[in-house]
Amino acid sequence: MRWGLDAVHVRFGQRVALAGVTVPVDPARVTVVVGGDGAGKSTCLKVLVGLVQPEAGVVRRPSKGRIGFVPATAGIYVDLTVEENLEFSADAYRLSAAERRERGGEILERTGLAEARKRLGGQLSGGMQRKLAVGIALLHSPALLVLDEPTTGVDPVSRAELWRLISRAAAEGTAVAVATTYVNEAARATSVVLLEAGEALASGSPDAILRNVPGALGAARGASRPTPLSWRRGIEWRVWAPTGVLPGGVETVDPDFEDAVVVAALAGESRR
Repeated sequence: MRWGLDAVHVRFGQRVALAGVTVPVDPARVTVVVGGDGAGKSTCLKVLVGLVQPEAGVVRRPSKGRIGFVPATAGIYVDLTVEENLEFSADAYRLSAAERRERGGEILERTGLAEARKRLGGQLSGGMQRKLAVGIALLHSPALLVLDEPTTGVDPVSRAELWRLISRAAAEGTAVAVATTYVNEAARATSVVLLEAGEALASGSPDAILRNVPGALGAARGASRPTPLSWRRGIEWRVWAPTGVLPGGVETVDPDFEDAVVVAALAGESRR
């Protein structure tokens, strides 16, 4: 692990926010931290960039000037134009005139915001604001890019465009850590950490998490819930049997990544 968290503990007063969480973030790879509200995703990322200090564990990160961070808020100045946002950040990163011209132009083209360069940040759509925020974070070619729920609340087209930005950054060698509530986005990652109530319920590549789904998974139809460990998937019920023995009338199915995430959450609840 080049960057990331190793067995990190964070407590806010009496509340345990992270309980021994490990999040590897390697160069040229995308690590996704996935979980619901209050799972600890934002805390993980804030520890990673140095905004929250852990009470135990190890944090590995590059120097502050080599980190690009986009918080859960848009992370732009709404009263500045797109160009002015880039210029302000270029000053903060101490880029030379040549660097800011080259990188600024490249970021405008890469984000598709070249024609909107004179528009105020507050006049951009939510998706455009997010693309600008990610572009600003990439302006100084960071070694570590950290994005807190960059696609939440944006339209599907903007979401796809944001993931193209993220994937390209990783392809160019940047280590990327992304927090999301969207399970389908976690399936895009090289490495996934599933968080629930500050604990890591599962981690590894999406394929490894799929291979390690415990017990048996089945599908059934009907109006009533087949077992307490069942959940709706479309017109069917998914049924998880921790013992590996499914009830009668339930057909065995191969889990997909969404199933694996739900099973990990159910297994975590059982342990607690």
